[in-house]
Amino acid sequence: MLKQLSNFKSSEGDIALTISSLDAVLASDGGLGDWDTIFHKISFMECWSALNDKVIDAYCSGICYPKPELIFRALKLCQLSDVKVVILGQDPYHGIGQANGLSFSVPNDIKTPPSLRNIFKEREDDLRASERSSDLSDWASQGVLLLNTVLTVGHGKAGSHSKWGWEKVTSELIKAVNKKESLVCFVLWGNYALKLAPLIDTSRHIIFSAPHPSPLSSYRGFFGSKPFSQINKKLQSSGETPIAW
Repeated sequence: MLKQLSNFKSSEGDIALTISSLDAVLASDGGLGDWDTIFHKISFMECWSALNDKVIDAYCSGICYPKPELIFRALKLCQLSDVKVVILGQDPYHGIGQANGLSFSVPNDIKTPPSLRNIFKEREDDLRASERSSDLSDWASQGVLLLNTVLTVGHGKAGSHSKWGWEKVTSELIKAVNKKESLVCFVLWGNYALKLAPLIDTSRHIIFSAPHPSPLSSYRGFFGSKPFSQINKKLQSSGETPIAW
């Protein structure tokens, strides 16, 4: 019998959501739309039950991010049929109030993390664009899937929920996107993201790769890579509406 997650405390100390399983999170607020079919398949995978138990135990025993109702936010905001761009991250931010369910994104009232700050610097240089919000949900609403390969994390412990099974789940999501006939631009920043390149059919889709925007690697080729303008050129040439970055 699955353990009940009760009295989950957010970083603000309030009760965010009571759930009994990841399936309950998936089904909340009307489900995930056209992603539900993919999760029906995932639910029969051997990794799903073990992942569920580990995540529920982690949220029961300590502070984890994001809040349960935000775990699948990237999919809720960007339906499979709408995906035009995929930007892959590793796992959620592990500081108080940072994680909002979208890779690289943070709420507007949170200090912009270094990697996102560098993404914005490259955006401004590439597009000659002005400053923008640190909440990237507007990108998601335009067909940009902001997907972390691991969807949960413990407070202050980067990578703490890796190798629990999330990677197998998100690989299935990437495979589903790869099956789309229309062009999808996959943005793979850093060696971790590049490991997923074999899942992508480059005869139909395009991979944009560069070093990670982290301060440790951004000067090795991330700056000057001009991903935003290049993606929009490819989208326009295939008859798609460009992204308002």
